[in-house]
Amino acid sequence: MSTDLFSAVAGDVDDLTLPLVVLCHGSMDRSAGMLRLSRQLDATAVVIRYDRRGYAKSSEVGSPYVLDEQIADLALVLDRHVPARSIDLAFGHSFGGNVVLGLAARRPELITRAVVYETPLSWFDWWPSSGAGGAAAQAATPEDAAEAFMRRLVGDERWERLPAGTRAGRRAEGVAMVGELNDLRRAPPWNADDVRCPVLAVGGEHGRAHHQRGMQLLADMLPSGTFARLDGAGHGAPNTHPTELAMLLREWLSRGVG
Repeated sequence: MSTDLFSAVAGDVDDLTLPLVVLCHGSMDRSAGMLRLSRQLDATAVVIRYDRRGYAKSSEVGSPYVLDEQIADLALVLDRHVPARSIDLAFGHSFGGNVVLGLAARRPELITRAVVYETPLSWFDWWPSSGAGGAAAQAATPEDAAEAFMRRLVGDERWERLPAGTRAGRRAEGVAMVGELNDLRRAPPWNADDVRCPVLAVGGEHGRAHHQRGMQLLADMLPSGTFARLDGAGHGAPNTHPTELAMLLREWLSRGVG
């Protein structure tokens, strides 16, 4: 666990009239990837976002890139900014959803409600190896794995248009990506019965079939789980549908008010 994790806060953490929200990004992403969603929430909440270890401004935070460390990192970020308060809503996108669920299971006093979006359940035998993570797993090096992952997510043409320095930086994040995705395939990072807070498991209307199945299964597995579908969205909803996703988060948050 490191104190070098980059984090940012929108709003006044001392304003007790506004709910606290934390945003946790997925593999090969960064807190900047949550910026559009954060801006949709800023007027009605205090929003904390951060770069997970190995990515962007937390790229110098070293291994191990495993769920135990990721969960401890999130607890550290919360303790840094709001040591005396629990989070009203924790949102995790893709891999970040497992970080949120892991903290909710291990430190239930820290998270009141959670929303996870297309969170991989890749320890299950039925989880396919044909997705972006599976394609990356076939690469010869972590750097090549990162490039394969990014090409799968953004397309070859967009990848090729990125400046050489940007491509090199993203390739360097492959070590973190390979470490965390391999760890996720080994065993469940949380016990479903230990996640007691209400959790909304969301799949995009245009998400892949295994993500749809995974979110429906997750809602059934958790003691207080609910499934929802985000119309018109694919896997990248925080960037492509931030307004619609923010509306869904605010509605879920409002259920815990009063």
